[in-house]
Amino acid sequence: MAVQYLAANRFGLGRRFDDPAIDDPKAWLTRQIGDYDPAPAALASLAGRDAIAAAYVEYRGERQAMRREAADMPMNEEEKGMDPELRRMLRSAIRRHYVDASAARLSAAIATSTPFPERLVHFWANHFAVSADKQTVVGFAGNYENEAIRPHVMGKFSDLLISAAHHPAMLLYLDQAQSFGPDSPFATRVRNRGKRQAPGLNENLAREILELHTLGVRTGYTQSDVTAFAKALTGLTVAGLGRGAGQRLMPADARPGETVFIDRLHQPGAQTILGKRYDDTGARQAEAVLRDLAVHPATAKHIAAKLARHFTGDVPPAALVDRLSTDFLQTGGDLRSLYRTLIASPEPWAATPAMFKSPWDWTVSMLRALKVPALGERQNIAAMFTQLGQPVWRPGSPAGYDDKVATWAGSAALMQRVELASRIAGRIGDRADARVLAPLVLADALTPETRQAIARADSPGQGIAMLFASPAFLRR
Repeated sequence: MAVQYLAANRFGLGRRFDDPAIDDPKAWLTRQIGDYDPAPAALASLAGRDAIAAAYVEYRGERQAMRREAADMPMNEEEKGMDPELRRMLRSAIRRHYVDASAARLSAAIATSTPFPERLVHFWANHFAVSADKQTVVGFAGNYENEAIRPHVMGKFSDLLISAAHHPAMLLYLDQAQSFGPDSPFATRVRNRGKRQAPGLNENLAREILELHTLGVRTGYTQSDVTAFAKALTGLTVAGLGRGAGQRLMPADARPGETVFIDRLHQPGAQTILGKRYDDTGARQAEAVLRDLAVHPATAKHIAAKLARHFTGDVPPAALVDRLSTDFLQTGGDLRSLYRTLIASPEPWAATPAMFKSPWDWTVSMLRALKVPALGERQNIAAMFTQLGQPVWRPGSPAGYDDKVATWAGSAALMQRVELASRIAGRIGDRADARVLAPLVLADALTPETRQAIARADSPGQGIAMLFASPAFLRR
């Protein structure tokens, strides 16, 4: 078993060039749980929610001019395939927030001394996925990961769930900001006036929380449960950024981009979800549902299976899923305990590296290994990952990026990696020696064949490219 390589790559993000040897892999990983910093230095300069919201407000005022100007502008790589409205938005200040946050995310991953928790941040951000393919999410995508996910990955699952569900990126992505109780005071007033159709209920957020974030598919909930949960969620909206008449009901002191609860938009009355009655307590009604969903046995099984798959393979071992599910239920979703159980379990350590690194994992592990700067100062990080096939925070659906080997192992995707490795090798020239780097990077996964191939390389650059395109390095 290549336990050192598994610790660094399956659990972590790859060895850094200055990392000491991993003598006790399990102790090394466990120690990181306590050392995790939710606010690394690489993220310190990013704009906050207020500044991002201000960019959206400004964009609305400039939109007509931007439409005229953008018509004759060529598309850059990351804008291809997007709708025209999104392309125009990406030329605004909103695009800068997305690009800056993408670069900061990569810098944090490269620099971190706690790569296991950093991987978990990426795992949970993908579990509670939003996608910057949607116009209203572009600027908020990085802020969502940094404010809703990072602070809670070492806490209770219930707090992580509530934080994700309440962030403006999630509310805007799944149209909760345009969901109104059918019998709410606001909808009733509109209906009584008879001038236009009353605003209605949107079930997107309720459905995705049940299907993707908590219980999982085919776990016993019904359409009636989805509708009742959607009604409980009404009233949650985003100040200054939503559409429609509901914005006129905002509190006077609400800042643009702030998540608020407006009672006049909330569906009155009790709701019954999964057989339990939830009295109308305003904003606390939906929170009570979320806290119950967070500790439901089906949620425990769903989270356990997804975590086990990420750290073992496409078909997670049943024993590991059961062990993680039991821990989740016994601790009420204590994530630190769940991670310790994962580390202590034999299944993630039992196989040779078989999981294929995603473009994100592969790029991060490559850049962590190199002491010299590998990317140009003006490298567009967002465009680079688009070319590799995994745009940052743009999975295209609430399900996030798939976590299976076949998703990332296609021949075209591999060629993109070989080309990037070759460009990086050409840029650093003889400033890195693959013969020295390979034992550090691959550790106990370095095979005689790979060692020999690197030794026979025609140039230092070719050796580096061969190392990063080697079968062992491509897997975790």
